[in-house]
Amino acid sequence: MVEIKSAIYECEVMHHRLSPKVHHFEYRLFYLWLDLDELDSLSHQLKLFKRNRASLFSFFDTDHISLGQKDVRANLLAILEKDGKDISTVHRIRLLTFPRVLGYVFNPVCFYYCFDADDRPLYAVAEVTNTFHEQKPYVADQQDGQGFRLITPKHFYVSPFFDLELNFDFKLPVPNEKLNIHIDDRRGDERVILTALKGKRRELTDSALLSCAVRYPLLTLRVMFLIHWHALRLWIKGLKVYRKAACPELQTGLYRPHQSIASVKP
Repeated sequence: MVEIKSAIYECEVMHHRLSPKVHHFEYRLFYLWLDLDELDSLSHQLKLFKRNRASLFSFFDTDHISLGQKDVRANLLAILEKDGKDISTVHRIRLLTFPRVLGYVFNPVCFYYCFDADDRPLYAVAEVTNTFHEQKPYVADQQDGQGFRLITPKHFYVSPFFDLELNFDFKLPVPNEKLNIHIDDRRGDERVILTALKGKRRELTDSALLSCAVRYPLLTLRVMFLIHWHALRLWIKGLKVYRKAACPELQTGLYRPHQSIASVKP
C-alpha cells in the first residue's frame, strides 16, 4: 500500500492581545494536513471524508482562493507564479486546513507548504480569510533552514478592533510530528497580538475522524461562534471599532472583495 502523507493535527490555539487592552483565550481544535495529490484517493478510501461532495468532513476546491484555474493546486501555483516564484521545481503541495463539517466551513487561516521532488521545502503560503469571506494570500520565504518567515503589511481587514496599518509576522516551521506556528500582529517593533498554533500529528483514518467529530463537535461553526463571542467581549471592554469601509486603500491584494470595497482589486 502506498504511504499516505496526509494526516490530522490535534491542536491548541492561543490568542493573546496586548494592546490596547489585554485579552487572552485558548481552545482546542483539529486541522487536516492534506497532500493535494492525495485528495481523490482519500475521498475514495475514507467513508467520512470526500472531495467536492457532501460528507461528515469534506474538502471543496472552491473554498480556497481561485485565480480561475481548475483546482486548488493549480490556483496555488498561479498565486506563487504571480508572486514571482519559480514553480518549475514544485512537486508536492500540502495544505493545513479546516475541512467542511456537515457542509459548513470557515478557515480564518490555512497554510500551504510546497516541496520539491526530494521533499525539500520551497515555499509557504498563508491564506487568510475574514468574516466577510474575503481572502488574501501571504507568501513566506525560507529562513536559514528553520522553516519560513514573513513580516509584511497586513492591508487586510481581520479585526474591527485594530486599524489596518499593522504588520503580520508569520513564523511557519514545516509541520512534522509536531506543529508549532506563530502569527503576531506588530506595529513597528511592538507586538500587539500574539497567536500560536501548536499540535501533534496523528494518522488520518475514519476512526480518527470520528474521534475528532466527537471531541470537537461542529468545529467550523464553533470557530465562527468564538470569533463573534470574543468580539463581543472586546466591545464590552470599550475598544474602538474601525469600520471596514473607512480605508479601502489599505485593503489590497485580496480576493472575493466585499461590496463595501468592491472597487479594490487583487
